[in-house]
Amino acid sequence: QVHPVESGGGLVQPGGSLRLSCTAPGFSSNNCDMDWYRQAAGKQREWVSFIVADGTTHYAASVKGRFTISKDKAVDTVYLQMNSLKPEDTAMYFCKTGGRCPDNWGQGTQVTVSS
Repeated sequence: QVHPVESGGGLVQPGGSLRLSCTAPGFSSNNCDMDWYRQAAGKQREWVSFIVADGTTHYAASVKGRFTISKDKAVDTVYLQMNSLKPEDTAMYFCKTGGRCPDNWGQGTQVTVSS
């Protein structure tokens, strides 16, 4: 089982940047895909981005051009670089393994965009 752990959330001003990390030992050797989701208070969980084992990436329309997903196989970590942050990006961000790996969710990391 590959269990992801998120980190890197925090408070940032509108227009600022944050980089989230999702570390999952065994992620690379098991050729897992990884998704990022987010859930704002009182709203349904929303898919944000994914990166598959071959490196293909996809983004939700709401973040395309502002967020970049990448991975470092050497440290079994997937990153979500978030630029030009908006108040509506405020949410708990979760990563989830998938593809050839069982679906396992992390515990989430809070991102708050506010002045």
